[in-house]
Amino acid sequence: MTAIPDDPRWLRPAWPAPAGVCAVSTTRLGGVSQAPFDSLNLATHVGDDPQAVAANRQALRNALGLPAEPAWLEQVHGTTVVDAGRIAGVPAADASVAFGPGAVCVVQTADCLPVLFCNRRGDRVGAAHAGWRGLAGGVLESTVAALDEDPAELLAWLGPAIGPAVFEVGEEVRAAFLAQDAKAGDCFMPNARGRWQADIFALARRRLAGMGVAAVHGGGLCTVSDAARFYSYRRDRDTGRMASLIWISAAG
Repeated sequence: MTAIPDDPRWLRPAWPAPAGVCAVSTTRLGGVSQAPFDSLNLATHVGDDPQAVAANRQALRNALGLPAEPAWLEQVHGTTVVDAGRIAGVPAADASVAFGPGAVCVVQTADCLPVLFCNRRGDRVGAAHAGWRGLAGGVLESTVAALDEDPAELLAWLGPAIGPAVFEVGEEVRAAFLAQDAKAGDCFMPNARGRWQADIFALARRRLAGMGVAAVHGGGLCTVSDAARFYSYRRDRDTGRMASLIWISAAG
């Protein structure tokens, strides 16, 4: 993978992506936003000062040497996928793909699961926003379909998200997954309150495996439990958003 400088503001996926594929997941560190958005908030829709968000986005572009403005999305917990190199404005979608240098796929999260994709040739990449609704609805399947690649040739990376120890859900969430996959019940543990602890990482791995995507990396970093590094909507409500970005370097 093309070298991305070490920096406490972001995570670099530990995955065997081919040379030229660049990927980063930001933390909340190193920006200019004030509380409760402190400090590297990259979202314009959460009530933060627009000038602070613009400054944070510009700092990220400069630090990473991005080839273009990231293809920001209006995320709606759906399954729509867009081509990051061919959009205008901010489309309502929850995933994007790119088929060469020049476009930057990005999703924003603060508990939902960001999933980054690339193929083994390094000429196709994608990013998906997978909260439980999108995951159950098929956003990962839609992203894989949009990449138009043999699933066995794809790599996926699971970024920070709400962990199973704190992701308490009701029966309706479990039922949504069981309706499609009876063995998805293994990803839910009953708790003392008559509800369920859901493992969104395991659910994503099941969906990916079901499509034939076997090379899945990452997973396990909990946004709720690590307030120093990550935003969490469930923990704080009024908070910022991290970004997970992937693009193809023209340098290769």
